[in-house]
Amino acid sequence: MRSTDKPWWQSKTIWGGAVAVGAGLAGLFGVDIDASTQDGIVQYILSVASGVGGLIAIYGRLKAEHSVRRLN
Repeated sequence: MRSTDKPWWQSKTIWGGAVAVGAGLAGLFGVDIDASTQDGIVQYILSVASGVGGLIAIYGRLKAEHSVRRLN
């Protein structure tokens, strides 16, 4: 992964698109989700995804079979 790349779950574009599709589908069932609410949902999802990613990284480090050491 290049230094400018980021995981897909940290992309506002991906989550914004998913929420927009979900809002469109909700509209078919008579549930109106305005743009402000959609933005709030995206921000919430990004926060949760970042937290889960951090927990997975910590878990992976704790379960790793090799130690981490500073290179000289």
